[in-house]
Amino acid sequence: MEFAEAVDTVLRDLRAQCAVQPEIRWDDGFGITLWAPDGSGQGLTPHPDGTTAELLAHLADQVQDWAVEALWSEGVSAVWPQCPTHPDTHPLSATLRADAAVWVCPKRGTTVARIGELKTR
Repeated sequence: MEFAEAVDTVLRDLRAQCAVQPEIRWDDGFGITLWAPDGSGQGLTPHPDGTTAELLAHLADQVQDWAVEALWSEGVSAVWPQCPTHPDTHPLSATLRADAAVWVCPKRGTTVARIGELKTR
C-alpha cells in the first residue's frame, strides 16, 4: 500500500466520526500535513520498513493525536475515535490483530473495526 493510499484510508475514519475536520496539504517537500481550524498543524510520517498493517496503525496513531488536540482546541469532547461501548470515556486504540490494522476498545480488548472502516456517526 502506498503512503498516500494509507493516509486516505485513515482519513476515512476521521471523516466518518470526527467533529473537527482538517485542511489537508500535500507537499512534495514536506509530505502531508493536517491543519486544524486554530492554525496548528501536524505532519504525517510513514512507518519505516513496515507492513501495510503497521503503516495503517502508525498513521492512525498520528491522526488520533491530531484529532484529540483539534477537538480539545474547539472545546468539544477530545475523544476520537469514540468507543461505542464507552462513549466520551476513552478513545479506541489503533493496533494490530492477525496482520490487520484495527481499532480496539482498550478496556475490553475487543476489536471494533478495521482501520478505514469506522461507521459514520
